[in-house]
Amino acid sequence: MTHPHKGSPGFPRAPSGSDKDRNTRMTLKKHLILPAALLSAAMAVAPACAQEEQRASGPYAYASPGGSPMSFADLIDQVSPAVVSIEARGSTQPSEMPDMEQLPPQFREFFERFGGLPGQQGPRPRRSQGSGFFISADGYVVTNNHVIDGADEISVGLSDGRTLTAEVVGTDVPTDLALLRVTEGEAPFSYVELDRDLDIRVGDWVVAVGNPFGLGGTATAGIVSASGRQMGPQQAYTDFLQIDAPINRGNSGGPTFDLNGNVVGVNSAIISPTGGNVGIGFAIPSDLAAQVIDQLIDTGQVRRGYLGISPSDLTDDLKEAIGLDADVEGVIINQVIAETPAAAGGFENGDIVTEINGRPVDSARELTRRVGAVPPGEQVRFTVLRDGRERTLRVELAERPGEDVMQQSVPALDPGQMSMFGMTLETPDAQTRERLGLDERGLVVVDVEPQSEAADKGLRPGDAIVEAVGTDVTSVEDFQAAVDDARERGRAAVLVYVRTQGGQGRYVALELDGEE
Repeated sequence: MTHPHKGSPGFPRAPSGSDKDRNTRMTLKKHLILPAALLSAAMAVAPACAQEEQRASGPYAYASPGGSPMSFADLIDQVSPAVVSIEARGSTQPSEMPDMEQLPPQFREFFERFGGLPGQQGPRPRRSQGSGFFISADGYVVTNNHVIDGADEISVGLSDGRTLTAEVVGTDVPTDLALLRVTEGEAPFSYVELDRDLDIRVGDWVVAVGNPFGLGGTATAGIVSASGRQMGPQQAYTDFLQIDAPINRGNSGGPTFDLNGNVVGVNSAIISPTGGNVGIGFAIPSDLAAQVIDQLIDTGQVRRGYLGISPSDLTDDLKEAIGLDADVEGVIINQVIAETPAAAGGFENGDIVTEINGRPVDSARELTRRVGAVPPGEQVRFTVLRDGRERTLRVELAERPGEDVMQQSVPALDPGQMSMFGMTLETPDAQTRERLGLDERGLVVVDVEPQSEAADKGLRPGDAIVEAVGTDVTSVEDFQAAVDDARERGRAAVLVYVRTQGGQGRYVALELDGEE
């Protein structure tokens, strides 16, 4: 299959150019509920008057903002046949029930009467709904991975009322994209095109079409509120478009269009205190989506370059502690994972990456994204600062492991390392002790997991734990013994003394609840 190319601006490609085919399309009048006068009141400007002092005797005359249409109807009529609703069905295993013998009699009776004994419940049916859109005449459909994740059966609802079966071609968890293919029905299908050369600005009009709350064929309009939005470490490869076109549950995976009918984003998430729309929605940019979808079409998977490090931003307090000038930009390496390209290429803990292939890098997120964009097997040139001197390291990247492997696997801990409270600690060498101003005491924090107990208490890579429960800590065994002692005494937390990167000290209580 050849990848879709941007066609004539404005509208999706129809199965054929004949008037007969065009007349067979379902228009939005049968499937879409729109306000009678979309945005007319909200976007009204001052009435036009012949004379300023003359009071208007008739209806006010309104004008839409410059560059905006009086109606989106023609656009929606053209793109809606390519937009589909998606229903994914599967099953989930019930959570493990408590041990009946440990429950009070009244609770035990309740569970036995209504929940059954542990292990007696079977899988529970699971159904999710979302949106998607055709990107080719032969049935390729784009949606979100979270819409179809874990599904055994997937059906696609078309605007003409047909429901067709689809199968998964490939998924990409880091960008939350999935590619399906309709396996029945007569091709060709109406389709729309991803804008591969995205040039959209904050303030531009956009139209979202999707399946919110199962109401297929719903269209909403708004503007691009912001670009380059970041949504946490799990979305390291995506800078989202923020839009205020109302999107709700069920819009996930649906397209956002510009006024030319090109797909500029794939709706993915909302921020809401209630679960409903509050005007803050996020879409995956179409140029990124096109890169991912191309790989899924070709191979069914997305391959990214992999270095094998744990990086973090080079903050001002780190610069001061290390002795760097305030204008130095880069990324500090907290940990080099054993048996990875970084280890083989000569990276060391504490290295500061300032350039990748001659271009500056100033955040851990940017480093991760740029390394991931390089095909596995290619060599990359890194400029690093080490002991105040600039060095060049050339590393051949490996292929990034699957996301399930990345989430489940914790880097193998070297001797002198331990992982607890969501952080990795290690016994520092003499050079690290000198750099951080430590005596013989202290374990250095080399990595902190997001949303962990350590992260919640403000610990960061480069901090050092010098005391635990009033006892000096000189090794991982000392820290483990202090934690075990606190647990045996029935303590709810372990009191530790932390030496921060800037040389200041503070006490932190690390809660033991759930910590093994």
